[in-house]
Amino acid sequence: MKIGITCYPTYGGSGAVATELGLALAARGHEVHFVSYDQPFRLAGLQERVFFHQVEMEDYPLFEHPPYALALAVALHDTALRHDLDLVHMHYAIPHAVSAYLARQMLGDERGLRIVTTLHGTDITLVGLHPSFHEITRFSILGSDGLTAVSDYLKEQTVEGFSVPEKRIQVIPNFIDTHVWRPDRQPCHRAKFASEGESIVMHVSNFRPVKRAEDVVSVFSRIQERVPARLVMVGDGPDRPRASQLARELDIEDRVLFLGKHPAVEDLLSCADLFLLPSEKESFGLAALEAMASGAPVIAARAGGIPEVVEDRVSGRLLDVGDVSGMAEAGVELLEDKDLRERMSSAGLEVAQSRYSTEIVVPQYEAYYERVLSS
Repeated sequence: MKIGITCYPTYGGSGAVATELGLALAARGHEVHFVSYDQPFRLAGLQERVFFHQVEMEDYPLFEHPPYALALAVALHDTALRHDLDLVHMHYAIPHAVSAYLARQMLGDERGLRIVTTLHGTDITLVGLHPSFHEITRFSILGSDGLTAVSDYLKEQTVEGFSVPEKRIQVIPNFIDTHVWRPDRQPCHRAKFASEGESIVMHVSNFRPVKRAEDVVSVFSRIQERVPARLVMVGDGPDRPRASQLARELDIEDRVLFLGKHPAVEDLLSCADLFLLPSEKESFGLAALEAMASGAPVIAARAGGIPEVVEDRVSGRLLDVGDVSGMAEAGVELLEDKDLRERMSSAGLEVAQSRYSTEIVVPQYEAYYERVLSS
């Protein structure tokens, strides 16, 4: 197949999964064309059967905000025409699915370009529900030939929030390359973060309010009172300064390391003894899956799609959103009980490998593409 893929190229779960999907499809013999305003951050080096087409944007004084959706539609149209694409796979509904719909209209019915849209989260639970975007989001969803969601939770949210028939949505979960995300990655950077005898607690996110980064600091503050430990915070975003300020106020600044954005998080997670994800909402919880595949038990909030990935008391612990005390108690228990931590680590690794690996999930996308093309 010849497949076009559009995603947001910046750091984030949807862009990471979309890029890994494209690379995996190319490795399986398909021709993949990425179309976006910048090269996806995980698309590095030359890859066989992988091409990147940058959306061209012209500055014009009339436009305070350049019309990216229209420029993307033109780029999708041109790419589909020149490279004879069979379908385009749009990750994140707004504005990508709308642009794909326009591109198909420009091509005309005789071209038969099919559109698959994958819903990742805030395009449905936040942005799409805003009155300014609700109707166009629903229109673009229903205008897609194929529609997937990354979790049962997100499927339910879409059905409820946009009156989309349940049968229109196929759940295909996020996935990871378990050859990359694994506990025994070398070289290990552990000595850079903690002294001998200290545990490493880790958090990875974009530090948006929904991630509750301050809860991470508060939970760790209670953990380190009873267990020698260091906190490694990976990523950047609007709440990073507040989390840093809280660490100073709690007098644990010397035990908390803010790394900022990191191009190889897989090298860091293999050092973690415990992963914290207290988000108030997660459509899937890709960071939790990456931690599990890296051997780190997860303590997370029982929110959104996280319970579909993390099983409480098996591969980690799930507590109520905002339950800082409960999360700290669970963290201390895991760090003090080596046998318990190893059991949860092994269980998480088994789940990652048996349910969410590239080898398991990518064929589901291939089969879905075939269904869309033959319908």
